[in-house]
Amino acid sequence: MRPAHLLKRGVLALAIGATTVALAACAPSAPGEAASGGSGGTGGSGTDVLNIATTTDVVNLNPMLGNSRTDSWVTDLMYPRLLTINADGSKQPYLATKWGYSKDGKTGFFELRDDFMWSDGTKLTAKDVAYTINTIKTQQPKGNVVAGFMTNLVKATAVSDTRVEVQLKRPDSVVIPEVGFWMTVVPEHVFGKQPKMDDFANNSDWVSAGPYRLSSIAKGQSYTLERVPSYPMAPGGKPTLSKVVFKVYPDVNTEILALQKGDVDVIANALPPAQVKGLSTTMGLEVADIPGLGFTHMTYNMKRPPMNDVRVRQALAHAVDYEAIRQVAVQGQAVTANNSPITDSLKEWADPSLKEYAFDPEKSKALLAEAGVSNLKLSMIYSLQDPVVAAWATMVKESAAKAGITIDLRGLDRNTYLAKTVEGDYDIYAGSFAIMDEPISNMSLQYLPKGAINYSQVDDPKLTTLIEQAQGTVDVNEQKSLVQQAARYVHDNMIDNIIYVQNLKVAHSDKWTGFETKPSELLSIIDPQSLAKVTRK
Repeated sequence: MRPAHLLKRGVLALAIGATTVALAACAPSAPGEAASGGSGGTGGSGTDVLNIATTTDVVNLNPMLGNSRTDSWVTDLMYPRLLTINADGSKQPYLATKWGYSKDGKTGFFELRDDFMWSDGTKLTAKDVAYTINTIKTQQPKGNVVAGFMTNLVKATAVSDTRVEVQLKRPDSVVIPEVGFWMTVVPEHVFGKQPKMDDFANNSDWVSAGPYRLSSIAKGQSYTLERVPSYPMAPGGKPTLSKVVFKVYPDVNTEILALQKGDVDVIANALPPAQVKGLSTTMGLEVADIPGLGFTHMTYNMKRPPMNDVRVRQALAHAVDYEAIRQVAVQGQAVTANNSPITDSLKEWADPSLKEYAFDPEKSKALLAEAGVSNLKLSMIYSLQDPVVAAWATMVKESAAKAGITIDLRGLDRNTYLAKTVEGDYDIYAGSFAIMDEPISNMSLQYLPKGAINYSQVDDPKLTTLIEQAQGTVDVNEQKSLVQQAARYVHDNMIDNIIYVQNLKVAHSDKWTGFETKPSELLSIIDPQSLAKVTRK
């Protein structure tokens, strides 16, 4: 999911013109020598080699650490998840065949397939799963989002080769589905030799239980994975490709050039909206729809006055032209989120009575006057990594100015942006989430005081109580009522300004077939089950 906004049609034309210049001026990087990880080339070509473009290098090859999109794409091909996901957010079997809770809700469990092997010949068992869970719980590796789902987890135990039981302090409906989906299982016989996960780079001698295994790296240029002969979820138990090569390009423009020239077969990251129409009509290419389960939003740092005043946050909400953003910046490829953290993508949970704040500069002025605030000046951080985000930010700046609000735009390189986000060093944060799949766990991460992605810096006892009550019950109807109450509280108090939900587009050569589509940029058509069966026409 990508944040994106443009100013007006004239600015849109300017942005497209700038893209054309960039396309003409840039060329893809040439692969160099492998940096680490054994023998093998840095790329490949042939009828069973798939070349994939990405704009980001790998940061961590240890999936227990915080990671980027490219990290996930590479490591997911080696380390299986317990569960996968459908477009509506429902969980589906992957390594686990069954999952759930005991009657009292204090014990969770996963039943596993018995036909997964690590590439060195070691059988994957429940001990690997229990080891992975317990290591994340006890060590809390840097940036590991799964640790945020483990507040009430005591320990995991392998009670047989195919069953893991999870002991909980109290009933917690979040643990099993979220650990099941977000955690990738690592081999205990490899990772268990490392005393501290934060110090383990996992940059050579890889062992895989996925369809492919990393074989060589050319840092900043390419990552080559070779087929693992036995993968039970591939057709006939054998992945269709001999190699998967991720090639790193400086930006989406050079990715598109590489795809058009035939240097790559797939662009992994989502296309900027302005590029979709042109690529959809380009001979030799196909554009696939990727369902959106995330959202794009702005959060107002409630620890910084005057954003601790609800009237100021509501004034900021009324100073955004949401429909213009969706039509101009996102090229009509997005729908309203009704400023709710539970969007219509999760139909069973969404509250249809919640409506979008009207763009009303005069209302904004009145609310600011009521709060005793004048000449409001704020800064907004966003990542320059996304080719649309600068225009999105510019559009918000212009609409806010009509309400007498000055916004200082601070577009940052990704590392600085992430650092400032972690530190809470901003007035307004602009960003997006690729997958918001479980309403209760999402709200726990976003709006509890110690939530890992609590970017609004909210600490509200009423909201905390609603979320914790929802988390502590396994009664679905009660959960739904509590979730909707919490969503309304976030909406009415403008604790998080959810702007839109966008369905994404990815491009690939029409010479390939068999891609399986999963929701979000995280899975997309780069999901292991997809790449295990794709073939050249």
